[in-house]
Amino acid sequence: MATTAQVTRTILERFPAGAPRGSWPAEEHAAAQRAQGTNAQVVMDLRTDQFLVVTDTTIQ
Repeated sequence: MATTAQVTRTILERFPAGAPRGSWPAEEHAAAQRAQGTNAQVVMDLRTDQFLVVTDTTIQ
């Protein structure tokens, strides 16, 4: 019998898309999370016009 794993995303932080030019707070936050061992990445939520720092969680 095969088992299936479901991957869900956990939002670690939200940042407005209108950051000042040359400022990347979402990318900086994701980099800090990765330095601490969390596999964080930045995605854009078009509906809310925000950058989300997320991590994947596998549920079995």
